[in-house]
Amino acid sequence: MIKYLPEGSLINTQENDRYLSDANGMRTAFENGIILEAKVDMCTSTHDLIINLPTIKGIMPRDECAVGIKEGTTKDIAIISRVGKAVCFVISRYENIDGVETAILSRRAAQTKCIDEYLTKLSCGEVIDATVTHIEQFGCFVDIGCGIPSMIPIDEISVSRISSPSDRFAVGQPIKAAFKGYDGEKFYITHKELLGTWMENAERFSQGETVRGIIRSVESYGVFVELTPNLAGLAEPKEGVRPSQTASVYIKSINPEKMKIKLIIVDCYDAPIRLENSYYITEGKIDRWRYSPDNCTKIIETVF
Repeated sequence: MIKYLPEGSLINTQENDRYLSDANGMRTAFENGIILEAKVDMCTSTHDLIINLPTIKGIMPRDECAVGIKEGTTKDIAIISRVGKAVCFVISRYENIDGVETAILSRRAAQTKCIDEYLTKLSCGEVIDATVTHIEQFGCFVDIGCGIPSMIPIDEISVSRISSPSDRFAVGQPIKAAFKGYDGEKFYITHKELLGTWMENAERFSQGETVRGIIRSVESYGVFVELTPNLAGLAEPKEGVRPSQTASVYIKSINPEKMKIKLIIVDCYDAPIRLENSYYITEGKIDRWRYSPDNCTKIIETVF
């Protein structure tokens, strides 16, 4: 199976440059339907994209700018927002426009190839590459290949609860994801299963250590502090602390049987930190993922 990467992955590669650098390379790419990438210079008033390639002018007609534009299922913001950014395309044909040889480009054709030859052939649980494109309160939108979008709901980003996907991701960030399925219209993915089980994360810490974390919620019975994206502990109540603050916490105890880490807040401050996504799974296929330890009565797992 051919693997298609998120948009922007090809633009600085030697192979992409080789095809675009001269007329013979462009013709070879045209004849073989090879997907290339270049940056968009402008969007016309009729929403055609203008792409000035190294050896020739490129035009991407509106209906060829994305899957769904012609049918009305994709909004024109998907075209306008590409200005200044990389787009993937295949060369559909050459035309003489106002005496200038012009390459007519199609992103829609490249996306169709990605869907037919890659995305619809994925099995549930396969680990794929993605790039964050934009963030909403309810989830994170990502490019899973050639600009094809998918969305990770906020509760599937990590086990540790967050108030916004921006607590975990930034626009343009490359990430890993696990494929969940396709219903004929949308592709579904998840993320938390790649960030390690409770035990894998807990083994990074020891009782008696003092470490940094992020305060995620403050309750009457205690303060939840995120130690890693898939691990949080409960600290004893402390006045004056607020969600999103950074805290230094003393690890009082680690109890796998109850899946609990007890903490004591030593200090807290407003200087923000971002806990990096540490991937325990980066390739292959997951059939079943169990977050909770084997000796824990509470079972948290995902079956793909």
